[in-house]
Amino acid sequence: MARDKKKKLRAEFRKNRSTRARDGDLTRRFQQPDADDDAEVREERISGKGELSRKRTVIGATGADADASVPVILDVDESACLSGRVLSVHGAASHVRGDDGRIYQCATRRLLKTLSTDQRQAVVAGDRVLFRAVSPSEGFIERVEPRQGVLCRTSKGRQHVIVANVDQILIVASAAEPQLKPNLIDRFLVTAERAHVRPLICVNKIDLVQPADLQPIAGVYGQMGYEVVLASAVTGIGINLLRRRLLGQQTVVAGQSGVGKSSLLNAVEPGLNLRVDTIIADSRKGRHTTTTARLVPLASGGYVVDTPGVRQFELWDVIAEEVAGFFRDLRPYVSHCRFPDCTHTHEGECAVKDAVADGRLDARRYESYCRLFLGEPA
Repeated sequence: MARDKKKKLRAEFRKNRSTRARDGDLTRRFQQPDADDDAEVREERISGKGELSRKRTVIGATGADADASVPVILDVDESACLSGRVLSVHGAASHVRGDDGRIYQCATRRLLKTLSTDQRQAVVAGDRVLFRAVSPSEGFIERVEPRQGVLCRTSKGRQHVIVANVDQILIVASAAEPQLKPNLIDRFLVTAERAHVRPLICVNKIDLVQPADLQPIAGVYGQMGYEVVLASAVTGIGINLLRRRLLGQQTVVAGQSGVGKSSLLNAVEPGLNLRVDTIIADSRKGRHTTTTARLVPLASGGYVVDTPGVRQFELWDVIAEEVAGFFRDLRPYVSHCRFPDCTHTHEGECAVKDAVADGRLDARRYESYCRLFLGEPA
């Protein structure tokens, strides 16, 4: 960090930094016959200072100097730290590949963990970090660098950052077993548009259907400028094309559980030996085989990030009025609606609805937009 960017900041911390304000067994002690009333505190005052304070002065950068997904860029002694990339996070421990090529198991500095933020975790897979090595295989993460290319979603009202610092997202769906969910693809596309990450759509398991049946949906996405790869991890169809698209890129692989994300990566680079499993026979849904996001270096160059499968994907920090702007096919019609605040759901003289009625806009895509606008699940 440059010296001219260093400044003192008042940073907010989580409420659970303070100790209990009241003795838990106070009532029980008063009920005892031999309780000494004069020995008990008869009133309690709470001050905004000391242990109950939620703010603390730190030295670092924020605002224009920091990325929005990293609330404070802490100032640390860089001469005592190594830089590296987080490969995976397992509870309180993170596996970090240092620039020296070694793998370190790192804990996270308490100051980072207790900063008040909307995020579920202070450190995520893909983060570029500064860490202090305490042994040839262990260390402490001191600082998380600003992030770019962030894939995230909403989880219980908080931001769940799945992976950071990627160039593209490979959205994997399956032609069958489990059933193709175009609405889920649309949500990943909106997230990619918002994060300025290049999307690539791959429909796996085409050996289970007639490939001609997939041409309509592939055509809809292709007309919008999205590349669609029809592939099969079993027969090898599309694997060479997929391998070329991943060459030298930082790619996160995302999609529904059971669509074959790990199987595709194993086919792209034999030897990865990523764990795979079969779908559940009764429900024809996938199992959660991959349990945490993990960066995997490719021998041909670049990284892929294998992520846990999802069944629903709720967007983070996207309000209803912004959704149409992230739909490439809706955008050309938005400015032609009669009302400038048209929601494209119920208004009259709506250019978007007219385009659907005339067949110029895919009806299924419009339905996907309405579900997102109304906050319905995929």
